[in-house]
Amino acid sequence: MDYDYIIAGAGAAGLSLAYHLGQSPLAGHSILLVDPNAVRRNDRTWCFWEVGTGPFEAVVSRRWDYLWLYDESWSARLAIAPYQYKLIQGIDFYRYVDDWIAQRPQITRLQGTIDRFIELPDGVAVVVGGKTYTARFGFNSVYRPTPTPPGYHSWLQHFKGWVITTPRPVFDAEAATFMDFRIPQVGDVRFGYVLPFDTYTALVEYTIFSPQLVSQAEYEAGLQRYIADQLGIDRYEITHVEYGVIPMSDVPLPLRPSPHVLNIGTAGGMSKPSTGYTFQRIQWQVRQIVESLLRNGHPFYKPPRFNRHALMDSVLLNVLDAGRTPGHRFFANLFRHNPIQRVLRFLDEETTLAEDLALMSTVEITPFMVAALAVAWGRMSALGRRELEMG
Repeated sequence: MDYDYIIAGAGAAGLSLAYHLGQSPLAGHSILLVDPNAVRRNDRTWCFWEVGTGPFEAVVSRRWDYLWLYDESWSARLAIAPYQYKLIQGIDFYRYVDDWIAQRPQITRLQGTIDRFIELPDGVAVVVGGKTYTARFGFNSVYRPTPTPPGYHSWLQHFKGWVITTPRPVFDAEAATFMDFRIPQVGDVRFGYVLPFDTYTALVEYTIFSPQLVSQAEYEAGLQRYIADQLGIDRYEITHVEYGVIPMSDVPLPLRPSPHVLNIGTAGGMSKPSTGYTFQRIQWQVRQIVESLLRNGHPFYKPPRFNRHALMDSVLLNVLDAGRTPGHRFFANLFRHNPIQRVLRFLDEETTLAEDLALMSTVEITPFMVAALAVAWGRMSALGRRELEMG
């Protein structure tokens, strides 16, 4: 074998896996990291909440101890200790890990695209630029959307953000705005999101949860209205623009598409269906991979046999998809009637069953009960169809 591991894609998942492997007792193992991008750009921002410090603390550029929540009739500035809400800019993450990789001769970088992994009796092969490379295991982080089968849901979190600078101090530098629903809801879920860098500068995003994308003009009009009407800012300079689309889907993605290949990151189902948050879930996954390699000699960790949080994500997507209750009302009730630390644990899938029941008692229960029945019926019907197709 040419390498121990081949990683397809050098985004958050691919770089995180290489970094965690290199920080473990497996540091001497050889890695081929293949990615088509030759030039790094500040193309995205990752945010997450965390207790204490994490593996990429060196590139956390902003931290907030408070979160603002707004709805039409309610607002709150909530202390989130022991959590901090953290921001990592894409360019800082890329440069940090790229520089770290440059000091590791066992990690080889290759510009190119892996169309597929070819199974071998004792490993995998890939063809890049007409040359074949082999390894014991392959890791794919390249996400390719799949059709949505009956009984499942596919929404998107999509957003446009402007980093704006104002001539006077207008931002609360100690608090990020997590969700601001004081904007028109157009049959989907829309909110403002504000990450202050200081009192003069902030990243302001217009975020939508919906099945389809909208025009760039609609994001820009939404940003202009939000900045003027809700933030009360009439003069500002736009210094940076970002745009992103994250899948919010409960369609099962194959974790192990072939005997020696593991899907990671969004391709491995690490984008949370109900919120789109991905970065911390990637860190959880790569830790599982490293632990499995150390303990078992292979990367194929065992996910939970039954994940009730994944089921609750599906129920929420059904509520949104069927319009059973306004999405902004669900999120506002969740934050308004529960300790925010419990909500953050819930979104991290770390709550107990008792905590989940307490959380669900604070939202409109009837639409969710109907949605739960619809999800169960859809899954059973889909299973029945598959059994008939298989004869």
